Amino acid sequence: MDQFQIETAQNITINQNTSNLGERMLAYLIDSFVILAYLILVIVLLISLELDLDDQWAYYLVLSLPAFLYYLLFETFSDGKTIGKGLMSLRVVKLDGSKPSFANYFVRWVLRIIDVSLTSGGGAVLTILIRGKGQRIGDIAAGTTVISEKKKVSLKDTLLRELPLDYKPQFPQVTVFKDSEMQTIKELYDKSRYNGNHNVIISLDKRIKEVTGISSTTLQPIDFVDVIIKDYNYYTQNL
Repeated sequence: MDQFQIETAQNITINQNTSNLGERMLAYLIDSFVILAYLILVIVLLISLELDLDDQWAYYLVLSLPAFLYYLLFETFSDGKTIGKGLMSLRVVKLDGSKPSFANYFVRWVLRIIDVSLTSGGGAVLTILIRGKGQRIGDIAAGTTVISEKKKVSLKDTLLRELPLDYKPQFPQVTVFKDSEMQTIKELYDKSRYNGNHNVIISLDKRIKEVTGISSTTLQPIDFVDVIIKDYNYYTQNL
């Protein structure tokens, strides 16, 4: 998944994950199925009413408007998401990361004629592959892109800690903890360190020493808890 940098009005750079082509195509297929299912229901309804042929066409044109306006309506009123995009955790945003206006959504919708209808989707696929930033022709004209809101989990977000090859553990007592307990310790430690909440780290230091029986160490609480997490990873990865 590629990352796309956006810059806010406050000149803060944020990395966003652009949607990949496979996700866009799956979202499109889901949306197409929804539209087709709706149109079939409309046809079944009109047939069941046993109207004259001319009346059926008139009612069909009116009732099929939601399908015709599907993308415009959903993206406008569902924060840049259609049903397909929502299921795939995708969302339309402006290039600066802000919410698009109706005009942006309207431009994207109008240019679907070129991107999808006239080229059978080939124009959109080609533009996304060449242009990058998750943009089809409609996105380029509207100043928008489609991002993925799926959380990208990195190594530091899990229980694991990256350890050097020559890492030497100091406290074998850490194996008394369960994975869930160490995960809680790690989450509290990382959050407290980020927020500068030293009292929580001191409490963790005290509790860990009570459970493990570790007493002879000169490490400061912030360093001790970090070593405990690393040692646990070392022993659990090498069992």
